[in-house]
Amino acid sequence: MAARITRSEEEWRAELTPEQYRILRQKGTERPFSGEYVHAKADGTYVCAGCGQPLFRSETKYDSGSGWPSFWDVIDQGNVELHLDTSYGMRRSEVTCSRCGGHLGHLFDDGPQETTGLRYCINSASLRLKPDSDQS
Repeated sequence: MAARITRSEEEWRAELTPEQYRILRQKGTERPFSGEYVHAKADGTYVCAGCGQPLFRSETKYDSGSGWPSFWDVIDQGNVELHLDTSYGMRRSEVTCSRCGGHLGHLFDDGPQETTGLRYCINSASLRLKPDSDQS
């Protein structure tokens, strides 16, 4: 696991777009079906938009119908952290980047049963896709 990144809120605001800041640093959520990667099909690695840590491979992305990019597994369990989220009267698992602490989305247990059975429901603004053609 990469070393933890800590920045001041002013530094985060300078590096991120307003939407990325709202989601990654203030635990916001995109409107369903509005994110850049909801329908993306390109092969590659989805990395944290805040720090560039690899999070998901395109092979684990699927259309859950939820309105957010969904993945059935992470690249490495150590690259994300799970936290109990009881906001809005719900009980769910928040997913954050283990390197920068950025809010990514939530984890649910209603994913494809033929795989892990998990659904990482992730905001597009918290991700950046590095196409396989850029991986060399």
